[in-house]
Amino acid sequence: MTNILIVDDDINILKLVEVHLSEAGYNVFQAKDGIQALTLLKKSPCDLAVVDVMMPYMDGYALTKEIRREYDIPIILLTAKNQIEDKEQGFQSGTDDYLVKPFEPKELLFRIKALLRRYDKQPDESIVRVGNTTVNKKSYEVQIGDCTILLPLKEFELLYFFISNPMQVFSREQLIEQVWGLDYEGDERTVDVHVKRLRERFSKLTTDFQIKTVRRVGYLLETNRQ
Repeated sequence: MTNILIVDDDINILKLVEVHLSEAGYNVFQAKDGIQALTLLKKSPCDLAVVDVMMPYMDGYALTKEIRREYDIPIILLTAKNQIEDKEQGFQSGTDDYLVKPFEPKELLFRIKALLRRYDKQPDESIVRVGNTTVNKKSYEVQIGDCTILLPLKEFELLYFFISNPMQVFSREQLIEQVWGLDYEGDERTVDVHVKRLRERFSKLTTDFQIKTVRRVGYLLETNRQ
């Protein structure tokens, strides 16, 4: 799994970014200042760093220089400043990209994916995660904490598809196409049966997600962001 380091002294930014990156399948490490970030990097190798500029003890420019001396990883600077001089200082310190606050989490995700491609460190798309639930398409295992669950094939593939596309509504027909294939000639009610089984299996095991019924449309997987 791809490890992303987030460095920001604003706890709300840390929480916001962690939620969105975790849902996208990344493993997130957090630090509140540059000193803590450098200590963390020595213990836990990361594939990319997202660094705020304005922080106590060591600002983002200084931290970027330190990371660049020791590690070959892409860096994105977050800042409330949008002046050309500030961007120039950021790139001179060694950053790969620059994102101005406030920003859309989706834009940060796009930039992270682009940099990982550039550094040839793409996330493993065979593994998806929400909260403490990990779905591994290589081993066909579902891991919730210390508990490993093996599912029937179509239940696994349906769960994998839902967790790969959280908070999106899919019709039964769309789910049939994605999981059973275009050549499937059975009844669409098989989707209802498999959703019911997934609900029964996981309702008592985790609160990370729930598969919701959208009346007259289909289903969506709702994640718990608490």
